[in-house]
Amino acid sequence: MSEQQGIDIYRRRFLGNTAKASAGLALAPGIMLTEFGHAKPADEAVTGEVRWGMLIDSNKCAEGCNDCVQACNDEHGLTGFDRPATDAQWIRKVRLKDKLTGHTQTLPMLCQHCEHPPCVDVCPTGASFRRVDGIVLVDKHICIGCRYCMMACPYKARSFIHESLQDQMPYAPRGKGTVESCTFCVHRVDDGRTPACVEACTAENHNALVFGDMHDPSSQISQELERHSSRQIRADLQLNTGVRYRGI
Repeated sequence: MSEQQGIDIYRRRFLGNTAKASAGLALAPGIMLTEFGHAKPADEAVTGEVRWGMLIDSNKCAEGCNDCVQACNDEHGLTGFDRPATDAQWIRKVRLKDKLTGHTQTLPMLCQHCEHPPCVDVCPTGASFRRVDGIVLVDKHICIGCRYCMMACPYKARSFIHESLQDQMPYAPRGKGTVESCTFCVHRVDDGRTPACVEACTAENHNALVFGDMHDPSSQISQELERHSSRQIRADLQLNTGVRYRGI
């Protein structure tokens, strides 16, 4: 049995036992998870034939526009009346400036959903893990808050929760003392929908974000990647990121 198989078996047993033990599970003081389960039904396992990815066109990403950030915050309850904006950032806008020409541009920065994620490599409990379809997640039930993954991430894409939280979304459980990051809106993806940030960007007719299966040659993202040049941020690390950028 491989180490990864052992981690997967432990995770399934842990979640199964806790689900039987009570209808509500305390993640941390002030947090109750009343319903937990995999986003996809148990008989519909994810497959490695799919590689979910996102293409971000910085030429279409307007400076001052935060539609993608706001959509993410709303979708996952990251901000609100009792949740300060500094609580967490799953997606943020960064500003780039060419020191030689003075040209500036902005682009969204989020978890890059690497094929070889450093966060997974350093996690001592297996809480950080990568699904076979490319989505990198954090199992809040076994995250011990060591923050090794935050230090290992070259994109500063993870946040640590310091405060007790209330009124959480049932599909996006969060917990004080745990680490979190962009999930590609896995609950939406497993339901056949697009991530909230992509939906918001498209609704405003910016069309700066394209999401889809990078292994499907007929998908829009695959066709865009084939037709136009793109790049990975910190390609030198050879992480084979699931997020690609155009125009930088």
